[in-house]
Amino acid sequence: MENIPSKNTENIPAQNKTFVLVHGAWAAPFAWDMVKEILTAAGNQVWAVQLPGHGNDNADPKTLHMDSYIQHVSDVITNIGKKVILVGHSLSGVVISGVAEQIPDLIEKLVFVAAYVPQNGQSAYAISLLDKQSLLGASLLVSDDQSEFDIKQEDIINIVCQDGAEDIQKLILDNYKSEPAAPFSDPVMLSDERFGKVTKYYIETLQDHGIGNDLQKEMIAAAHIKNVYELNAGHTPLLSRPYQLSGILQEIGQQ
Repeated sequence: MENIPSKNTENIPAQNKTFVLVHGAWAAPFAWDMVKEILTAAGNQVWAVQLPGHGNDNADPKTLHMDSYIQHVSDVITNIGKKVILVGHSLSGVVISGVAEQIPDLIEKLVFVAAYVPQNGQSAYAISLLDKQSLLGASLLVSDDQSEFDIKQEDIINIVCQDGAEDIQKLILDNYKSEPAAPFSDPVMLSDERFGKVTKYYIETLQDHGIGNDLQKEMIAAAHIKNVYELNAGHTPLLSRPYQLSGILQEIGQQ
């Protein structure tokens, strides 16, 4: 595995890449606002996708599956009409993997940020069972009809962004919304011919309480991802370390 040192954003020349950013669970596009602003200021085109049932989208969680997310992101990229650098955080590592399987020729690079990397036939839930470090499982709450997941209120920040400033932690809590449950358990089907041919990068988070770093390293090894960066950050560096993360994404864009 090659650990590539990150550079400061000011050392990276202006560029005109197209980034599509996909948020994780219990989140929405707001989580990418700072990264989007930094990347846009550097000359890139940036889309922050809102997954169905998140943010101000009030789709019935009982109707949503992983395929709902994959199809939505695929449609966004197809409408953009050119190759993109597709970035997924956390749960959306599974989403972007499914998108790469569906439209591999429109994906220039896949970037996993503290994200699940599935093998063929795996679900996020199946992967999470391998995690010996995450604090999420012990804090997970299931709705009476089993259609939604929540995190115990007192544990949200410690799991999601313990290294964020006070205003960032308030932003997370103010935008918190129950998460549709079914997509976690839906397996994603991947092939070497499609998903396998897309160049992949992984950005590890070394202080992660949501997806343990040991599991991150195991997924990186299993997926044979050689392009690896490290951030000394918690689970949501897009909010706690936006400049560092943006610098890495810019650097990836140059490769």
